Amino acid sequence: MRTLGFSLFIVATFLAVSFMPAKRIGDFQQSMDIGNPKLAGSSEYNKKTKEYTLKGSGYNIWFERDEFQYLFKKLSGDFTVTADFEFVGTGTDPHRKVGWMVRESLDDNASHISAVAHGDGLTVFQWRVTKGMAMRDPEDEIFSKEKNVQTIQIERKGNDYTMRAAKKGETLQTIGSHTMDNLPNQVYVGLYICSHNPAKVEEAIVRNVQIK
Repeated sequence: MRTLGFSLFIVATFLAVSFMPAKRIGDFQQSMDIGNPKLAGSSEYNKKTKEYTLKGSGYNIWFERDEFQYLFKKLSGDFTVTADFEFVGTGTDPHRKVGWMVRESLDDNASHISAVAHGDGLTVFQWRVTKGMAMRDPEDEIFSKEKNVQTIQIERKGNDYTMRAAKKGETLQTIGSHTMDNLPNQVYVGLYICSHNPAKVEEAIVRNVQIK
């Protein structure tokens, strides 16, 4: 009987832990590494400064699959998300990425669209048309004429997505728009970081997050 009671206690404890809700991080529901990168990432929120700290690894967000750290929530219908992004340190790879991402699922090969700031200042709107499809250069991206932006915004109206960006102290300018017919009404929306180097964890600070 003692053995049976102990076994039931272990099962009950396992079930309780398994069904505990994910811990909220600021305005977001959860964070996790997508694509099982070699080095684990993390996302934290400072209530006093209202800043998010993202740390993440990953080979890239490209080809048929992605690896990155994702801080997200589920949204439906039309929305606008805006934030200020700043990398920490000089970085290892000039193509390290940080920005906003809208994603159909948490699968590593999911369809998505993202507004990206690179370590070398490159600013891009890029997407994967359908799940498992290889992202194409230049068919699946829109490049900004401006580099080293601070503020990045994605707006969704129906199936149409628009990216806007601005340098520090300047007004948001439209980078481009793209229609994503394969993204569902309810999507994952959030902040992300990718080191573009599986052996390196990069860090970024995100401020002035607005989700409308």
